[in-house]
Amino acid sequence: MSQVTRGMFLVGSPALRRLRAPSSISVRNLAAIGSQRKTAVPSIISKMAPTAVASSSGFQKAMKTTLSSLGIDKATGITKPTTIYRNLPYPEVFKHEEQNKEGEVTKNGTFCVSTGQFTGRSPKDKYFVKQAPSDKKLDWGKINKGVAPEVYKNIYEKAVKHYNTNVDKMYVFDGYCGTSPKSRKNVRIITELAWQHHFAKNMFIRPETEEEVANFVPDFTIINACKIVNDDYKELGLNSEVAVVFNVEESKAVITGTWYGGEMKKGIFSMMNYWLPLDGVMSMHCSANKGKDGDTALFFGLSGTGKTTLSADPARYLIGDDEHGWDEDGIFNFEGGCYAKTVNLSRDNEPEIYDAIKRDALLENVIIKENGEPDYADVSRTENTRVSYPIYHINNYEPSGMGDHPKSIVFLTCDAFGVLPPVSRLSPGQAMYHFLSGYTAKVAGTERGVTEPTPNFSAGFGAAFLTLHPTVYADLLQEKLDKHGTQCFLINTGWTGGGYGVGKRMSIKATRACVDAVLDGSINKTQFAKEPVFGFEVPQELPNVPSKVLNPREAWSDKASYDATRVKLADMFKNNFTKFVKPGMTDYTEYGPK
Repeated sequence: MSQVTRGMFLVGSPALRRLRAPSSISVRNLAAIGSQRKTAVPSIISKMAPTAVASSSGFQKAMKTTLSSLGIDKATGITKPTTIYRNLPYPEVFKHEEQNKEGEVTKNGTFCVSTGQFTGRSPKDKYFVKQAPSDKKLDWGKINKGVAPEVYKNIYEKAVKHYNTNVDKMYVFDGYCGTSPKSRKNVRIITELAWQHHFAKNMFIRPETEEEVANFVPDFTIINACKIVNDDYKELGLNSEVAVVFNVEESKAVITGTWYGGEMKKGIFSMMNYWLPLDGVMSMHCSANKGKDGDTALFFGLSGTGKTTLSADPARYLIGDDEHGWDEDGIFNFEGGCYAKTVNLSRDNEPEIYDAIKRDALLENVIIKENGEPDYADVSRTENTRVSYPIYHINNYEPSGMGDHPKSIVFLTCDAFGVLPPVSRLSPGQAMYHFLSGYTAKVAGTERGVTEPTPNFSAGFGAAFLTLHPTVYADLLQEKLDKHGTQCFLINTGWTGGGYGVGKRMSIKATRACVDAVLDGSINKTQFAKEPVFGFEVPQELPNVPSKVLNPREAWSDKASYDATRVKLADMFKNNFTKFVKPGMTDYTEYGPK
């Protein structure tokens, strides 16, 4: 059998020779790395069973197994690889990455890989098999695109054939998505690259012992066949040679043509967004933290709104930075790690993330200097440079990965039109309207052809991952708010005193003051006034926030211009919201701007 290694494909296969893979990279500083110790895992006392603890580092010794003993041969058709590595400990993963020459090692021992041509997700190449009964539940459209069962079969069989023909050794990660024992799902990730095994180990919940998963039965399996290129994609009716296809009924997904690790993470998140709401559990694209008294807060927001920064509060414990569920027991993290952007990262601007990048973390597409240090300012490969790391690399993480029912929910927006107040209190109906709107704005210069602020609406602050109709999530969130008395606020981290190019960005001090007032409840002790167009309540005074900033109209020198811009933004909200008004769906239009 011919060996297939990273950056090399079988001779005689034009499809495989036409590189979708990163080139091989030399490994640096190996002597220095060998002397470094593995990061210690904090000992914890938790109310949860060990299987649900997000802070576990996983198995402590390497375990070889067989396809038959894991049931993979019968479940998937993969029968030929002779060496199966299951849930490798971190030191062993590192050895495999080195031996396979899958990347390079930074000065402090962090492994760094290139994901090749694709340095981000490929949303236009994501599909669901269109078949009963899921076809009656999935929200079909640009986000959830359908393919026929025979198309899935074609791609799936290519992946299985690749493993049975070209792969001698493979990696299997068996773990969990979700720290809540009641609501979590068992996930199995099959890869032929050690670094993709590393990524799965970082991002999902790690079992502690082999005995714990002795009788492991996956709820969902991803087969990552990234080295496969679909030459016949046009005949199959696909967008490109890349295909990420989910079969809900068979509880499988197959990834071909792209090496990007985030496809595995967000793929399982999309499935959680399918399963959990159908069981009455809310799934959310948000960060979460909790205070020392146990009060939990959620932060929803699109890229650039400050979600990661504001939830990483040194005075509070981080539950998670990206994906969460809300069941009858409270909030729970889906993940066992974090996946952060590293562009222009420094210890000054993001100290928690900067210090989390050490042995067991995994850098993606970061340029490494000749001295072995990462160059986070170099975006020659991509601006979407990333790092994944186990959550216990953050000092003030919450070991259980869980929190009580939230006291407060914050919707973050970066309003580049300068219209919205820095903080507003929302009624439950208004919260649903703004949850479905998921508004922020792009500013001039961020994309070619953008000469003025443009609105960016993303339902649920994560439309790309919603598999059901957005109002399903809104209705479920409404039930949770009503039952637990959770308050919702809209916080604008964008512009004041005018739109982009005229006004100025909200100060971090003012934004933090608004967040602190929400979290400690002091905002409810002030007087509020109703905003005449959007209808939400605006506080009249808050410590460390100038009164004219609280009332954005007063911050504009040209009041008539503010009024016109406010009407313009309100009309954008109204036009966007028409897509949520459908027969049989709850209509929240009355809670939007007038």
